[in-house]
Amino acid sequence: MENLPQPRTAAFFDLDKTVIAKSSALTFSRSFYHGGLINRRAVLRSAYAQFVYLLGGADHDQTERMRQYLSALCRGWNVQQVKEIVAETLHDVIDPIIYDEAASLIEQHHAAGRDVVIVSTSGAEVVEPIGELLGADRVVATRMVVEDGCYTGEVEYYAYGPAKAEAIAGLAVSEGYDLARCYAYSDSVTDVPMLESVGHPHVVNPDRALRREAAARDWPVLTFERPVRLKQRVPSLSMPSRPALAAGVAVLAAACAAGLVWYTSRRRLARVPSA
Repeated sequence: MENLPQPRTAAFFDLDKTVIAKSSALTFSRSFYHGGLINRRAVLRSAYAQFVYLLGGADHDQTERMRQYLSALCRGWNVQQVKEIVAETLHDVIDPIIYDEAASLIEQHHAAGRDVVIVSTSGAEVVEPIGELLGADRVVATRMVVEDGCYTGEVEYYAYGPAKAEAIAGLAVSEGYDLARCYAYSDSVTDVPMLESVGHPHVVNPDRALRREAAARDWPVLTFERPVRLKQRVPSLSMPSRPALAAGVAVLAAACAAGLVWYTSRRRLARVPSA
């Protein structure tokens, strides 16, 4: 009987306070200030919003207010300038706030053959470079309307709440993911639809409402508390990362080839009659 190929699987990660310790959108406020996109008052307001977000998370109303504020703030910004600022400051701003535990989980899922997908309400211009930094295979993020190379302030696609679950369902169809065997991670109660869509939901540093949901549904609760620069991390020993696996395979292949050459030469020498 012919063996059927196994369905593909993935691990879906919320970004803010799940993979990184802060709000990705607000974290770049100082970078945007130095780039001339916002004024000092906007920096202070972003810092306050960051403080409130870190203190208690963000429910639906708070998230909506933040969306409206950020949409109005970025109206008229040049998209290419935003991308350049994010690229120039990414390592300084994001690298220090990546949770060590999250980076280890990403390594473990990759080693198990699963795709890693970042699913974030923040804008694509911020999330996509962060996803690349983390080694994610795909990114789902909010997209703003752009005209003549600048943001209009309107939202084209809002990756929030049920929209995250819909995006995951779409990826399951296009990529062949078996959602019953997939994993999801989030800190916010607004991501319950995303968590419900997979067979292995996990809550990370949950807000109060999500903690209650997790208790009622018997979902595992994880605590991430060690932000660390990626270069300073010790990769997971139990589950090597994809680069480590690739390097290991290359070394093993080289060793096998060298051993085969040595063995063949020895056999040839053994067949040569002595003088």
